[in-house]
Amino acid sequence: MSGVLRTQLGESARRPSRLLLTGMAVLVASFVVYATVLAQQITRASILDGLSQTPEAAALVVTGKDNGVTTEQLARLARVPGVTAAVGRVDAGGEVNGRGLSLSSDPGSGPLSTVKVTEGHYPARTGELAVTPRTADRMGLRVGTTFQMATTYDEDGRPGKPRSLTVVGVVSVPDDYGQQAYAPQPQISALTGADRVSVVELAVAPGQEAPVRSAAEAIAGAGAGVRPGADVRLDEARAVADDVDDVFSVVAMFVAIALVAAGLVAASTFRIIFAQRTKQLALLRAVGAGRGALVRALIAEGAMTGLATGVVGVLAALGLGHLVPVIAGAFGTDLASPGVPVLPALGVIALAVVGTVLAVLTPAVSASKVSPLEALRTASTSPARKGIGWPRAVIGVLLAGGAGLVAAYVIMNLPTPDQKNYDPQSMLMLVVASGGLAFLALIALGPVLVRPLLAAAGWPLRRLGPLGRLAVGGVGGAPRRAAAVSVVVALGVTLIAGSLVGASSVQALLERETASSAPADFEVTAADTPLDPKLADQVRARKELTHVVPYRKIAAVTVTGSETKLEANDLAMDAVPGIAKLDVKKGTWHGLRPGQVIISGFAGDVSDLKVGDRTTITAGRRSVPVTVAATLPDSAPLGSGLVLTPQDLTTLGAPAGYSGLLADAVRSGDVARNAADAALRQTVTGPGVGVTVLADQRDEIESALSTLLLIAIGLIGLTVLIAVVGVGTTTALSVVERVRESGLLRALGLSRGGLRAMLTAESGLYGVLGALLGLLLGVPYAWLAVSALGQNAPLILPGFRLVAVFVVLVILTALAGVLPARRAARVSPVVALATE
Repeated sequence: MSGVLRTQLGESARRPSRLLLTGMAVLVASFVVYATVLAQQITRASILDGLSQTPEAAALVVTGKDNGVTTEQLARLARVPGVTAAVGRVDAGGEVNGRGLSLSSDPGSGPLSTVKVTEGHYPARTGELAVTPRTADRMGLRVGTTFQMATTYDEDGRPGKPRSLTVVGVVSVPDDYGQQAYAPQPQISALTGADRVSVVELAVAPGQEAPVRSAAEAIAGAGAGVRPGADVRLDEARAVADDVDDVFSVVAMFVAIALVAAGLVAASTFRIIFAQRTKQLALLRAVGAGRGALVRALIAEGAMTGLATGVVGVLAALGLGHLVPVIAGAFGTDLASPGVPVLPALGVIALAVVGTVLAVLTPAVSASKVSPLEALRTASTSPARKGIGWPRAVIGVLLAGGAGLVAAYVIMNLPTPDQKNYDPQSMLMLVVASGGLAFLALIALGPVLVRPLLAAAGWPLRRLGPLGRLAVGGVGGAPRRAAAVSVVVALGVTLIAGSLVGASSVQALLERETASSAPADFEVTAADTPLDPKLADQVRARKELTHVVPYRKIAAVTVTGSETKLEANDLAMDAVPGIAKLDVKKGTWHGLRPGQVIISGFAGDVSDLKVGDRTTITAGRRSVPVTVAATLPDSAPLGSGLVLTPQDLTTLGAPAGYSGLLADAVRSGDVARNAADAALRQTVTGPGVGVTVLADQRDEIESALSTLLLIAIGLIGLTVLIAVVGVGTTTALSVVERVRESGLLRALGLSRGGLRAMLTAESGLYGVLGALLGLLLGVPYAWLAVSALGQNAPLILPGFRLVAVFVVLVILTALAGVLPARRAARVSPVVALATE
């Protein structure tokens, strides 16, 4: 055993480059896993700094019993020995030109400040305010502006006497919502007349936390809370970020998939390596090495490979992890340093070793079966096996059958629209289980599936001439190798295709919902009385606004056969461009005529009405007969249950005054939107009249979806990266294995360029096969997952994106074979033919 082990480990030590090449996929996986750990460390710290409202310097946070902490207690807390800074937080607010303005206290400087002055100066006297950039633009509150606002209210919530306030500065803040102003706590307290603050933040000298906490508890009194700032920041960050640990549990799922891909690539690589060393292994058998000794030696070689590549991967990730905050800082983004998590690093290295050992087991057992007589053969490799054997075929068929049965169960139990008590999580888990079984079946049956796919995909290549036929033959000559590499590529493509289809479908669903809830950039509504009918013409006259569409609403209407109270409106849907994305279950909402009605999904459910049905809509003692022109999958525009024509709504008793109106900015972008907002507020002045910026809601939804898609694609890209590395490694090892073949082709007249083109085309074919398999799996399972969500989301196939993924994957896998092909082309035909 020791002699065989020394021989194998010595072979690896003499060729460290081959050792790293063999474990390249494991190296990448180790890098990915440890980089994820570092990313979690960076995110945790950065989330606390960026999303928490409590500054990092706040060592303790004091909250009062019921109504906060008194200003007298705040002064006493500031005098406690060991306290280096004490800040009370208090909020107030009021209306400016019909729009709410939030006032928040902040010292403006020092360790406990959360704002930074970018223009003018920070307030120093009562009546002075600093606003955020977006607030200055949206509300017209530039530096030097003086305005009136009530900051006190009586017991009934009615505003008191307006105070004169002046904007003296502009401050940047972590989250700018366009309605924020800041001043020190004494000034805010003076404006409101309150003698209490909501919380007190304390900065404490090092080592003084315990005595300061005791003193703070005594001052705040029984029932008050004194908590470490770190705990408060963590709670705030989790409330805003929806728990970082949950986010990274999803990340861990993608990393686990990448590890599976790395294991598949590593197993395929070891199989090729051991095949290349058939003669050496046969000689060891001939001199007395047993199969068990050979297996243990090869496993030890795999462990050595895992150790080396794991260490390199961890060190590379550590270097990148500390470089990212520096690069981000150069672009104005502050990220925390990840530090050096030692235990996770050791765990990743151990995982690399264990994973490599598991990957090498099957190839090692197969290699140990080599006959000693193989040492007498002139070739150094044995012919590639093309079959899979009946046990593997049976397992593959059983796995495929299991995947089909689980998928069939999900299909038969898909939710109906608005089904009650539906649990999408369990159904999604079944979709994942079916997909996992299908992928395992793909691994088992891959060599069999590769042949028909290669016949179809290679047909155009064979038409190009001898080089194309040689490339197709090179891939088809080793179907097991082609399947092993293509399956890893297929895994990445499956995930990407599924994410793209799922994201497109969810985006269509969100666009459908926002077309109903936020169909325009702005909405003007009145609290109690209807809007003046002349207001629509006044708004249309403003050049900053377009698509001005007024509407009326009437509540508590019913349809025949249902007692459920519904809301109806007469919005001219064809006149609102944003509603164009609103789809229908049946019928059409375009060109609505008197005597017709559009009903929401809920209204259709409670009334059991369908397109073409006749019904009567009743409001009090008034009624109107209508025909259903269209049924919507969700709510009707503006959250109503029914949409009627103005004539029919008037018949039901709707007043002449408008309930509200919709309008768009003439152009997209913040500048045009701010100008339109200002123009609208100048025009619709009046008690109880408010302007809502619906576009902000739309932008927030679209931004969140885009961010999630980018994160998902980035994480899935890890699997694709490993797949591309696997293609490059396989091509490189294939070049070594086929040196004599390359030399023979060169001797027969094939040029260096021709040889390079042939080997590069072979690498590209791995991408073609993998992309085809990935699309065949990814699209159906994406549809199943979208349907299992139970949100009535439509299935959207982003054809251009899917084609782009296919093309990019083929290009990447072809590029992965460029360097090995160049190396093969540089070998002299004479040297190549002399190689055993």
